[in-house]
Amino acid sequence: MGIPITVILGKSKVIIAIAIFLTDTKGADKLGAMNKDERKFERWRQEMVERQLISRGITDTQVLAAMGRIPRHLFVSEALTDSAYGDFPLPIGEAQTISQPYIIAEMTQALELTGEERVLEIGTGSGYQAAVLAEIVFRVYTIERNNTLFMRTRKLFDQLKYHNIVARYSDGTQGWNAESPFDAIIVTAGGQKIPQPLVDQLAVGGRLVMPVGGLFSQELIRVEKHADGITTQSLGGCRFVKLIGQHGWKE
Repeated sequence: MGIPITVILGKSKVIIAIAIFLTDTKGADKLGAMNKDERKFERWRQEMVERQLISRGITDTQVLAAMGRIPRHLFVSEALTDSAYGDFPLPIGEAQTISQPYIIAEMTQALELTGEERVLEIGTGSGYQAAVLAEIVFRVYTIERNNTLFMRTRKLFDQLKYHNIVARYSDGTQGWNAESPFDAIIVTAGGQKIPQPLVDQLAVGGRLVMPVGGLFSQELIRVEKHADGITTQSLGGCRFVKLIGQHGWKE
């Protein structure tokens, strides 16, 4: 911005325009802090991928790339931001948790996704698992029975522009029959058995992953559906919150 200044030299009057550039130092400081935070979170994401996922046998490049991109710290409360990339689950309120990164990677890898699938998720929770899926597949259908979490995550999906996620507030144990069949189904809570509606809504050739067992520990079960039935495989022990609904645990 030029400011005219009058200078008198003897009997002559000279007007000189002096350019003064004003800098918003507060804005610059804020931008610098944001950039510094983003670099920090990016570094933490890469460390998470290398130390927690690759080192434990996660090899699916789509899963690794998705989890290396997604800002996991936005899916937890501000108070837990610095813990978001740790090797452990975290509380998200409403007696629910965001799962440990490795478990999310393992379950997603077990679905053997190629990129064209329509996937059903039971238990939206924080929304992080749905985001991982949305980075990989054509469309994600996710169901949450807790209205507070449902409203929070739907807003977050909009903010992050995950337009291929369709969210629903309902009893997830009944599935989403109107949108079936699904190429893959992931259940992010533990039940005594796999709800029959979910098996019915799985396409032939589709895969389903779910924790199955008691209240305090489960086995992570992978199901593959064939024309003449299903086959199951245990992926190991795990511990999830309980799957509540008509075909799950009672409240």
